[in-house]
Amino acid sequence: MAAMYLRVWEYEVPADHLSAFVAAYGPDGDWARLFAGQDGYLGTGLFRDAMGGGCFLTVDRWVDEPTWRRFLDTSRQAYEALDLRLEGLAATERPLLEGSR
Repeated sequence: MAAMYLRVWEYEVPADHLSAFVAAYGPDGDWARLFAGQDGYLGTGLFRDAMGGGCFLTVDRWVDEPTWRRFLDTSRQAYEALDLRLEGLAATERPLLEGSR
């Protein structure tokens, strides 16, 4: 299997924001649509904790780190605007993993 670059984030989402969070952070959500404009974006996965609570993981897949960095360089303004617009959907968020596999 070819190497790819992964970015994994963890979110704790309050019950009253669950549907909006899933819509924005899911594989067809706002983030995925923003990333989809960049060659080398391979997709986003959204995973919910097995007990059905408010803990989620997102996994963004890119062909390599330079492709991810190029996206940031060319789309930083749109990235930051979306981040600001979606602020507050999650009570907490933190990066867990970033790197090639």
